[in-house]
Amino acid sequence: MRSLAVSAFLFVAALLAGCGLLPEVKDDTMGWTANKLYAEAKQALSEAGYEKAIGYYEKLESRFPYGRFAQQAQIDMAYAYWKSGERDSAVVACERFIKLHPNHPNVDYVYYLRGLIDFNEDLGWMGLVSQQDMTERDPRGARESFEAFRELITRFPDSKYTPDATLRMTYLVSALAQLEVHVARYYMKRGAYLAAINRAQFTVKSYPDVPATEEALFIMVRAYDLLDMDDLRDDAERVMRRNFPNSVYYARGLDRKEPWWKLW
Repeated sequence: MRSLAVSAFLFVAALLAGCGLLPEVKDDTMGWTANKLYAEAKQALSEAGYEKAIGYYEKLESRFPYGRFAQQAQIDMAYAYWKSGERDSAVVACERFIKLHPNHPNVDYVYYLRGLIDFNEDLGWMGLVSQQDMTERDPRGARESFEAFRELITRFPDSKYTPDATLRMTYLVSALAQLEVHVARYYMKRGAYLAAINRAQFTVKSYPDVPATEEALFIMVRAYDLLDMDDLRDDAERVMRRNFPNSVYYARGLDRKEPWWKLW
């Protein structure tokens, strides 16, 4: 009986909808021009009303897909998605715009925005004092951010966004290297010396000329020593002495009975 009642209700609702008897949802934007929709969206955006702005931009793009405001609305909507915390929607909006409008005058900004979406200032040194264990952090977003910034400075070296993107790339390289070293240190404490060596080697090869390289080489020396791999230990030590002749690790260990690499 219940199933019959539900079926009857749905049938009546369908008839009412077909006859236009159900009340229509009122849309205050009906009849607005593209200029009006864009102006209201920008106003909402400036007041941090991101959800409201997104609604206006979506209506603008659907009603005036070929108008002069449509492309800028796509850019602004990507920004609004980002600021409202909708990371995936922001990424899709950026990548869609780049694909559809590769020669747009503002496409450099979209590449820059794409990098900002995954840029995490808490990944590097500041992350050391945060509550989250750095071994649990996923560097994928930071790498994607780096790639977006690199694409920007490669394609648009004279863009006004390039200097800031370059600084952010430098930060990301150091942060990613520090994250790898932190994980290598974690493996050392657990006695997983081969895993520590692999992480340290990856750091040295992938992120040269960053502060974390010094500790990565030190970890390699220490791990090889603990594994009784003397030749590889000595090779790593030579590289470290050549690149870091004034390393703090020498000062801590050279004048003691224990080799300096055993003091870590």
